[in-house]
Amino acid sequence: MAIIEVNNLVKRYGDHTAVNGVSFAVEQGEIFGILGPNGAGKTTTVECIEGLRSPDGGSISVGGIDPRSDSRELRELLGVQLQESELPDKMRVDEAMELYSSFYRNPADWRELIGILNLTDKLSTQFRRLSGGQKQRLSIALALLGNPKVAVLDELTTGLDPQARRDAWDLIEGIRDRGVTIVLVTHFMEEAERLCDRLALVDSGQIVAVDTPAGLVAKVDDRQRIRFRPSAPIDHALLTALPEVASVERAGSQLVVTGTGNLLLAVTTVLARNQVVAGDLRVEQTSLDDAFVALTGRKIDA
Repeated sequence: MAIIEVNNLVKRYGDHTAVNGVSFAVEQGEIFGILGPNGAGKTTTVECIEGLRSPDGGSISVGGIDPRSDSRELRELLGVQLQESELPDKMRVDEAMELYSSFYRNPADWRELIGILNLTDKLSTQFRRLSGGQKQRLSIALALLGNPKVAVLDELTTGLDPQARRDAWDLIEGIRDRGVTIVLVTHFMEEAERLCDRLALVDSGQIVAVDTPAGLVAKVDDRQRIRFRPSAPIDHALLTALPEVASVERAGSQLVVTGTGNLLLAVTTVLARNQVVAGDLRVEQTSLDDAFVALTGRKIDA
């Protein structure tokens, strides 16, 4: 069941069309990713969903609500973490939570949220004293204060170090486990591949494709490649005879076996049967990054 429906969304800024006929649906309970380079129209799209911008064309429904006509009800349904979330430098964490709680009819227990997000020991800390990861966790807490059915997280992990980014990913998965549908705006391939049930690839204001990460990769190339250094010569015909194998090539002292299905098991079984050890074995397959390049013709710069 779709909780968000976007149909032929158009948004212009003067002569520039930032979003050009974008359509997609977000299913209840999923993590739906909007992936694309900076300037692709991702943030403009979600700002229209959030009611922060008025579209120039098309329609949006969030839980049956039109963001343009019922902002009060939308606020109760939708929690938002903006791309750039800032608070006054001297505002304490507990002050921010108290203030934002007052915006909702039935706010969540903010002390419980702070505990879940590991910020209890920072209640009296001023915003300016928080680390980048702590500020992001606070922004998530603020987005969840209204007990929303949907949380929109826009470039949540930009600027975080690798460990803080992975901590944020764990938090996102925990939020979904609490029953919240998540719209995740990102340009990080690893983030999208790990977290998202489905992805909309966006480029130049348009949707290029919508599918699961694995489905997007399969649209381009579902083959795998196994590279290894055989401990003894092996007849290539033994490998090419396998239904999983498409080709066998030699690259210096290595063999490169390309195929589909359970390729690794099929190849290693034949090698073991012939008492050949696969040294320096490596499995390669098409990545989401590869799929984006193939579908759009360009690479996202992280």
